[in-house]
Amino acid sequence: MITSHKQIAATLLVSASLAVSLGVFSPQKVQAASVSSDFAVTATSGLTGTIQSSVRLRTSASTSGSVLRYLNEGEQVTIVEQTNSYWYKVRTSDGTVGYTSAGEQYIRVGSGSGNTSSGQTGVIQASVRLRELPSTSGKVLGYLNRGDQVAILEQTNSYWYKVKAADGTVGYTSAADQYISVGGETSTPAPTPVPTPAPNPTPAPAPDPTAPSQSAVIERVIAAGMGYLGTPYEFGSSRSNTSTFDCSDFIRQIFIDAANLKLPADSRQQGAWVQQNSNTVTDISGLKRGDLMFFMDYKGNSASAYAGIDKSAARISHVAMYLGDGQMLQTYSVSSGGVRVDKLSASWVNRFLYGGSVIR
Repeated sequence: MITSHKQIAATLLVSASLAVSLGVFSPQKVQAASVSSDFAVTATSGLTGTIQSSVRLRTSASTSGSVLRYLNEGEQVTIVEQTNSYWYKVRTSDGTVGYTSAGEQYIRVGSGSGNTSSGQTGVIQASVRLRELPSTSGKVLGYLNRGDQVAILEQTNSYWYKVKAADGTVGYTSAADQYISVGGETSTPAPTPVPTPAPNPTPAPAPDPTAPSQSAVIERVIAAGMGYLGTPYEFGSSRSNTSTFDCSDFIRQIFIDAANLKLPADSRQQGAWVQQNSNTVTDISGLKRGDLMFFMDYKGNSASAYAGIDKSAARISHVAMYLGDGQMLQTYSVSSGGVRVDKLSASWVNRFLYGGSVIR
């Protein structure tokens, strides 16, 4: 029996497809540092991520991983897995596979362009305000009542949906489950007749979206900080970009990113802000996860070098964030490698002045 070239090619194509489906080989590019494919795929796997700000693509889920290239704003990648709270494993449009930060300031995850809620219908569960902006300070455009249907245009963040109401009004409303239930894909709801209101109607009062708990905000701030691990140190770094940080610039930026809270620009002013707005402690054992820590100048490693110093009058020269279990998140020198997590050594303990919480 004579086998044609077309038959051979077809056979090879089927065999190759079978090999891929069985995991014998992958058509992805081979990286300088390959990563095991034996991972637990999370619910994020298969979604599309849209890059929000230029960020490194690395060979491993660590700032010590080699940089493959930079992912640019607007670029789309396929999420292969969420490796942990801080890293996604992704595939770029040219087939390169690597790891990048899971921080919301760098990547927005959804099913294709836009997010997973876009194009779906929301059913209002309890009377809630429709606002002009995704903020409780946004102008109230009207009220959505129980049973109303809205078209979900996007999930702006964890707390707000951008929606289109039945009368065509576009605005923002709470994403909390007690106010809205999101269903399957549908078209924009058709306008429905609006009954003539009674004279001087008074809309039913509705609570604004529930604010996240203190601990939830603190964890978001810490996660934002972890997303900057390895970012180089620069004394007097620019407050207008995140390419380098000094200690106070780093702390200021992660509160902007995660809590939309802008602290003063230097460590001494930040220390004064905490004293004025929070309860401070001078004993490290009294610190809580997420508290800021303020330190004086380095005098030496021994406790005797700091004997006789009035720490209540000492000048602040450094700020860091306490993570608990004797660890802190900080950046303090070029030689240290930039943003990092450190143990509270005796030297840091000796230099400690006071600490306190920003989020209350």
